[in-house]
Amino acid sequence: MTTAELYTKGARVWIPDAENVWRGAELLEDYKKQDTIRIQYEDKEGYMVDSKFHVKDGKLPPLRNPEILIGENDLTSLSYLHEPAVLYNLKVRFCERNGIYTYCGIVLVAINPYEQLPIYGNETIQAYSGQDMGTMEPHIFAVAEEAYKRMSRFDANQSIIVSGESGAGKTVSAKYAMRYFATVGGSQDNEETQVEKKVLASNPIMESIGNAKTTRNDNSSRFGKYIAIGFNKYNQITSAHMRTYLLEKSRVVFQADQERNYHIFYQLCASASLPEFEKFHLSHQDDFDYTSHGSCPDIDGIDDAQDLFITRDAFSTLGINEKQQMMIFQILSAILHFGNIEITADDNEGSSIQSGDKSLGVMCELLGIDTEQMRKWICNRKIITVGEVLVKPLTPTEASFGRDALAKAIYSHLFTWIVEEINKVLSVSSTKQNKFIGVLDIYGFETFERNSFEQFCINYANEKLQQQFTLHVFKLEQEEYVREAIEWSFIDFYDNQPCIDLIESKLGILDLLDEECMMPSGSDENWCRKLYTKHGKHKHFEKPRLSNIAFIIYHFADHVEYQSDGFLEKNRDTVIEEQLNILKASQFELVADLFQEPSVPDGKRPRSSTAKKLTVRPGTQPPKGQKQHKATVGSQFRMSLTKLMETLNATNPHYIRCIKPNDDKQAFSFEPKRAVQQLRACGVLETIRISAAGYPSRWTYNEFYQRYRVLATRKEIKKKDMRKTCENILQKLIQDPDKFQFGKTKIFFRAGQVAYLEKLRSDKLRACGVMIQKTVRMWLCRRKYQKIRKSVLLVQIYGRGLLARRKGLFLRQTAAATKIQKTWRGHSKRKDYLRMCKAALTIQAFTRGMFGRKYYNHVLQDTKSTIIQSCVRGWLARIRYRRVRRGIILLQSHCRRRKAKKLLKLLKIEAKSVEHIKHVNKGLENKIIELQQKLDGKNKEIGVLREDQVKLNNLRNEMEKLEKFRNSEAIIKASSNKIVDLEQIIVALRAEVEKERGEKLDLVTEKEKMKGELEQVIAALTEEKLSLVKELNLANETIEQQEESNKAIIAEKLEEANKELLEELNENRDHHQRTLKEYDRLQQRFENLQGELRIQDFISPIHHPGHSRTASTVSVASLESDRPTEDETEFKPENNEQNRQLSNLQGLDQGYGTGRKKERRQGMLGDVVWQEGQHLPADHMKTPPDVSENETRSPVERAASPPRALENGDVHHSPTHQNAGNRSSSPHKEEVEKTRRKSGLVRGDKPIKKKRLKKISKGTSEEKKDVSKLDLALLIKLQNRVKDLEKEKSRLQGELERNTVDDRPRSRASTLDDPRITIKMQELEVDNSKLREELNRLRTAVAEDPAFFDDGEGSKAAREFMDQFEALQDELERRREECIQLRGILANRSLETGMVVRENYEGDSDRLNEDQELALAYSTQKQILRMQEDQMDKMQKNFHIKERELREQIEELKVDNERQQKLIGQNLTLTPEARIEATMQHEITRLTSENLDLRETIDKEEQQITKLKKALKIYAKKLKSMEEIATRMSKKPTAKFTPGSDKSDILAELEQLDISRSVSGDGLPMVKHRDREYMGMLEYKSEDEARLIRNLILDLKPKVASGMLPGLPAYILLMCIRHTDYSNDDEKVRSLLTNTIRAVKKVVKRGIDDIETVSLWLANICRLLHSLKQYSGEKAFKSENTPKQNEQCLRNFDLSEYRQILSDQAVWIYQHLVKTLQSELHPTVVPGILEHEAIAGLSAGKPTGMRGRSSSNARDLEEDHTYSLEHMMKSLNHFVKIFHVHAIDPELSKQIFKQLHYYICAQALNNLLLRKDMCHWSKGMQIRYNISHLEQWLRDHKLQDCGATAMLEPLVQASQLLQARKTEADVDSVCEMCSKLTLAQIVKILNLYTPVNEFEERVPITFIRKIQEKLKSRPVESNDLLMDTKKVYSVTFPFNPSSLALETIVVPECLALGFVNRV
Repeated sequence: MTTAELYTKGARVWIPDAENVWRGAELLEDYKKQDTIRIQYEDKEGYMVDSKFHVKDGKLPPLRNPEILIGENDLTSLSYLHEPAVLYNLKVRFCERNGIYTYCGIVLVAINPYEQLPIYGNETIQAYSGQDMGTMEPHIFAVAEEAYKRMSRFDANQSIIVSGESGAGKTVSAKYAMRYFATVGGSQDNEETQVEKKVLASNPIMESIGNAKTTRNDNSSRFGKYIAIGFNKYNQITSAHMRTYLLEKSRVVFQADQERNYHIFYQLCASASLPEFEKFHLSHQDDFDYTSHGSCPDIDGIDDAQDLFITRDAFSTLGINEKQQMMIFQILSAILHFGNIEITADDNEGSSIQSGDKSLGVMCELLGIDTEQMRKWICNRKIITVGEVLVKPLTPTEASFGRDALAKAIYSHLFTWIVEEINKVLSVSSTKQNKFIGVLDIYGFETFERNSFEQFCINYANEKLQQQFTLHVFKLEQEEYVREAIEWSFIDFYDNQPCIDLIESKLGILDLLDEECMMPSGSDENWCRKLYTKHGKHKHFEKPRLSNIAFIIYHFADHVEYQSDGFLEKNRDTVIEEQLNILKASQFELVADLFQEPSVPDGKRPRSSTAKKLTVRPGTQPPKGQKQHKATVGSQFRMSLTKLMETLNATNPHYIRCIKPNDDKQAFSFEPKRAVQQLRACGVLETIRISAAGYPSRWTYNEFYQRYRVLATRKEIKKKDMRKTCENILQKLIQDPDKFQFGKTKIFFRAGQVAYLEKLRSDKLRACGVMIQKTVRMWLCRRKYQKIRKSVLLVQIYGRGLLARRKGLFLRQTAAATKIQKTWRGHSKRKDYLRMCKAALTIQAFTRGMFGRKYYNHVLQDTKSTIIQSCVRGWLARIRYRRVRRGIILLQSHCRRRKAKKLLKLLKIEAKSVEHIKHVNKGLENKIIELQQKLDGKNKEIGVLREDQVKLNNLRNEMEKLEKFRNSEAIIKASSNKIVDLEQIIVALRAEVEKERGEKLDLVTEKEKMKGELEQVIAALTEEKLSLVKELNLANETIEQQEESNKAIIAEKLEEANKELLEELNENRDHHQRTLKEYDRLQQRFENLQGELRIQDFISPIHHPGHSRTASTVSVASLESDRPTEDETEFKPENNEQNRQLSNLQGLDQGYGTGRKKERRQGMLGDVVWQEGQHLPADHMKTPPDVSENETRSPVERAASPPRALENGDVHHSPTHQNAGNRSSSPHKEEVEKTRRKSGLVRGDKPIKKKRLKKISKGTSEEKKDVSKLDLALLIKLQNRVKDLEKEKSRLQGELERNTVDDRPRSRASTLDDPRITIKMQELEVDNSKLREELNRLRTAVAEDPAFFDDGEGSKAAREFMDQFEALQDELERRREECIQLRGILANRSLETGMVVRENYEGDSDRLNEDQELALAYSTQKQILRMQEDQMDKMQKNFHIKERELREQIEELKVDNERQQKLIGQNLTLTPEARIEATMQHEITRLTSENLDLRETIDKEEQQITKLKKALKIYAKKLKSMEEIATRMSKKPTAKFTPGSDKSDILAELEQLDISRSVSGDGLPMVKHRDREYMGMLEYKSEDEARLIRNLILDLKPKVASGMLPGLPAYILLMCIRHTDYSNDDEKVRSLLTNTIRAVKKVVKRGIDDIETVSLWLANICRLLHSLKQYSGEKAFKSENTPKQNEQCLRNFDLSEYRQILSDQAVWIYQHLVKTLQSELHPTVVPGILEHEAIAGLSAGKPTGMRGRSSSNARDLEEDHTYSLEHMMKSLNHFVKIFHVHAIDPELSKQIFKQLHYYICAQALNNLLLRKDMCHWSKGMQIRYNISHLEQWLRDHKLQDCGATAMLEPLVQASQLLQARKTEADVDSVCEMCSKLTLAQIVKILNLYTPVNEFEERVPITFIRKIQEKLKSRPVESNDLLMDTKKVYSVTFPFNPSSLALETIVVPECLALGFVNRV
């Protein structure tokens, strides 16, 4: 079918119109090649009067497209591609549907709406991200996504070319494109650069300095720019670079009417009131000449002051500091003042500037230049000739022109500098740029009433871009044809290369312009004449008829007339050299740098963002032979444009053409004339023309078949070969084979063929409709006839039935009467018969009853008689049996009594035997050993006293040497009479003293000789001293002044240092307090265990009912052990159950001091580590320090002072342990006292006397004068501390060796006698009293001696003596207290012995020793004393060793003292400045020392805590092993108790003995064990915590967890927490919970994409959270617990804070799980909800464009992943299964699916709102049907009540809106139906609604307007177009207690938790 055949009656055409460009009309007759055709115009009000169209040269009017194609997204999808079709389609989309974007092949046409639209939010960016370009609504984000996708997929550089005339929205479009890249390609790491933010921050700066208000645009870009955004290999923005082109500098000095200068000038004037801008001397913009030309200072809706704030913020974001910003503003202010300089004419035809011109002075001040020089060279110029230099005055016009040229140059250079600084910031990146996307924002084709040099350059650039665009479009067309393998011929297109050659070729316009600029006498007129001569015959060049200074160029868009005035000057861009030299000499660095020529090596060109170079105008021509190359503006622009074209040709371009709809800036107003001009200029129509020249319409085979299968017959359809089917259809429909071609995947149609096919389809559908109507009408008539016939038949049937029913009724009544008669007669006869039968039966019954009663009475009498006889006979038999039994029992008793007496005699004989006595006395021996140990302590005290006496003698020798003690000889004599060893030492010392006296006499003589010599020297020195005193006074005055000046500085430094050190001290103190708290808790646990073990060791025999002691086995020692101590009563169990459990453990040892008992006691007490960090044996045991007292003292005192419990004697142990502690307290205290004396901090525990206090006060005053020596004290202290630690180490090693020697078995043979305990006590008391008297005498003697406390060596000895004396006095007081305690013990023993005698022997004391028990005890005591003497000998040796060590320490102290004195002397010689520095250093050192002491104390405490923990673990293991042994032995048979049997044998024997029976001589009671009941706890060791976390959390796989009890890890953790609560171990529970939370977070992060892993730990964290609430003990959570669960609640810990942490972590996991589920569902939402066609054949596709776009081939590159609704349902079922396996709370599961359905709705609705192809009736039905599957799925899984259905309501209403009728009568119903949709969403759907078929109607505009008016009254929460896909509803965790009993949980072996024990 030819094109002319389409022009038939009713055909719709476009007619040219002068006003509307094109006007729609309809043909009233067929076209038969006549000259005129009758037409009828269309109008909004109907059809107008008929008219005629004249056909010229066979050119028919363009045909109109079918209504179904109007409003398409892509103009190339139109069947008829021509100018009116494009213009009308754009108008419909823009005015009626508010669509500002439309595709035209590869071009995005953007129409400026002059209104802010809500289509650029982040939701829109997310919606377009990752989508193909053809699937979504046209948008600039789609073009940006296409460029980004091509870059990332093909690693190819991309370019986005944004062009259009001023006011079309180029800048905004480029800004949105860059914003899209910044959002999608933003770097994930938090680098300091963050280039994407800086790229966006560059926009406000460039707008302020490069944009201005014009008559067409309020924010017009007056320069072109190309921004290249660099990306790394991960497609993240790394850098950016900006290039600018052709800044309009003339705007700086002149603006047309209603235009403004650049925005930055008005921003500065609006902010002139700012304090920092006062120095700029700014005022209102009308006060400046450069800003007042346009008479338009303000722009409606623009706040210039606020914009300046935004500009400054952008400068800061880009790293341009405040100083540089102020310098920029200062230069700009200088330009404003420069324009206000008044140049006047003088008398000599020159010009001048008044001397008082304020503007000149301000300008020079702001630029930092000389005012006079600038005044001179503005009005003059320099001319250099061969022999001289001349100064030529300038006329006022020339001077004004030079001033303006300089102002333009300054602004241009500043603009270039700012761009370069921006590039420096944007190009800084730590990663390498891999590819880039360039955004070109360049001016469009311009034509004005007067066009100058700027318009010429702009149009030249557009010619180059149009050529590149045309070639690219043609290239894409060819590639498409080649790819589809179709035959094609060369397409003729407009080639603008001749026009470009006219401008840039050799001897072209630019070359002639540069040539004329080089001429000294060159002018614009001469240049025009050359153009006329050279190019007068060129087809693109023309000379105006009425002008000789203008020329016309025929560009591709239009012909433009250029006025040549100013071309040469603008091309030269010259500035007077002298003015530039003045600026180069500016005192401001930035001003000078602006005009400095960059030094570039040969062969390299400087990189400039604008590629411009300033041309300096010299005074005259250069000398001959020299050649100057001056780059003109035109040549520079040509060069930069060439580079730009090279860049664009090397990238894949994307085009955005911005259209300005009207000149009045009215919102959504479309002027066809203005639009057509721009469409022609921007190349859109050229694209349409190229497309129409080939095959513009393209269909895939499947799309063509779906659309046009109605035109095919059944024979022509071959479903297996779709191409063959299409060929059959087309060959039948279109006869001309040139109208279409078959490609590999598509069918290509010529223009108009799709419209023809649509006409055929419409005719076929209309014919089908007629056939359907005919058939339906026939069916209706037939149905009516059938209804009438059926009614007649029914009437007949009902009449005949009535007669039949009447006859049947008569027959039934007759039969009924006959039957009634028969029945009545039978009834009467039957009644008479029954009466007779009843009477006969009654008579028979009464007769039979009488005979039965008689027989029963006879049988009853016989039975009673038999019973009486049997009872009497049994009673008589029992009497006889009892009599015989009593006799037998008496005989048995007599025999047993005789046998028992014999057995008693045998037992008494055995009791008196030797073996029995040894066995009985074994316990007594051990008790005597304990008493002997007490005596050893007393002997040790005596040795200590002797050692103290030796120290006193040494002190006396020192006093004799110094001769400062007068009564020392009497004291020594008195002491020598009592202690022989001391006298020998004194004699030796006296001999030494005599020798020293002789030496002193010699010294006296020498002293007298030297005295005379010294007097002479003194006299000379006195004179010298006087002179020095004067100098010293002067120096002191200067020093005092310096000290006063430095005092404040020192105070500040000290205060800062003190603050830092105090903070560190507070931190150390807090850590120390926490350590002490941990220490107290562990100590308490240790004491608890110690008490339990002590109860086992010292429990009284009274508590053992199966074991009794006779009087012969009682002794004093045994009574001591039997008496319960204070600790025993404290830890005594309170209930019988605990007593029985303790008795099970105590039954292991029942002897008195047996070997096994001693070993257990040593293991219990000897492994304890106390405060000093020493591993002490049992006899050196100490109690821990009192924390409260230590905290009140200084850190060093706490470290050095002994524990308070040892000083006060408050040791809570048995008497044996108490004495051992007292014996060890004295050496320990001496060592501590020595440490304290060495540190110089503490003198003793006693108060210091007044004299000593005075000395101390004097010492402190001296220390103030010389504060620097304290540094030495700290150094000495640290050195001494190191030495002390070394000595302590050696002492401990020696003590360890001695202890190992002492532990060896001792020989019982000894030659010493065995004294009695009481005698020994008396001797000790006498010795103590004597020593006390002696010491008192010494004290009085020393106190009376006034020289004792004098300075010198004697004072040191005296202090040491007093310290030792006070220590000895404390020791004597302690000894006295021990004696008192021993006396009390003996008194208690005597009382207890008396009580035993009274209770067991009735007051007869002789019976106490009837078996010679006391004698045996005495002999045993003698043996023990021999062993003790051996021990005393060894102790004596040890004391000698200690004495030798102390002497060595004294010698070391002397050496240290001398060294310290030397250091102090050196410190005294320091200068005052050095003293001040030393003072500060000392303060720092002092605080450091305190911190060091604190750290040492903390380290000791930590070591002690560690060792205590180890000890507790050992005890726990022992207790556990004992329980296991007892449990294991409970199943063994009986065994006899033997001394050599092990613990298992003992336990076995205990199990078999009955407690209720009497105990034989070698038996023990039996303890019965109950079956163990678990408490629902799990015990683990602290060192196993890491294994527990790793096996239970880190290594747990979801597959393994799915086979276990749901929530098992949470239950295991809860049971471990319960055990820590049971043991009150807060550190353990804190560590467990903290590590659990960290491990879960680590696992979730590691498997963040694994749904099963995240679900598993969400379920377990929630279960742990609920369990902690359930077992917290709070009333709110106990209501549903069982009694057993309430008993298992936590007792010691409140874990509410950890519950909050777990709740937060659950929320975090929930959010990650939701994100993972959403990402899993994301690819299935749109295909499953929108694209899935569950109802086959309901919808058919429409013709689409998208030609030459990568989106059409994008899916071919990816794998074929086709999703449907089934995939979505499978995913949801998979989620449900995972949640069920891991037992996620049902309420939580409902919240998850509610969130997922919201995401499904948001994702689908957002996609629907951006896809026009989805908005039609059939698709609405498909969507609603697909949603019903989701609703049914919710009902099947019982989730319909969770709110998920409500989440789908917006999508449901959108689908209903697509299906609803859209007439004006349906406005109310539609508004009520769309309650969940916003107004913007409703209007968007109605605008996008497009009928698929012609019988459907479009939505009228009036309907949309009424909807908007109706919904305005509705309260609006949000009017957003798109739903927020990232919205997350708040999650709650309702309390869900568990009914599972913890004691029934068993840990499976697969978890590898064998180290965890059930409790």
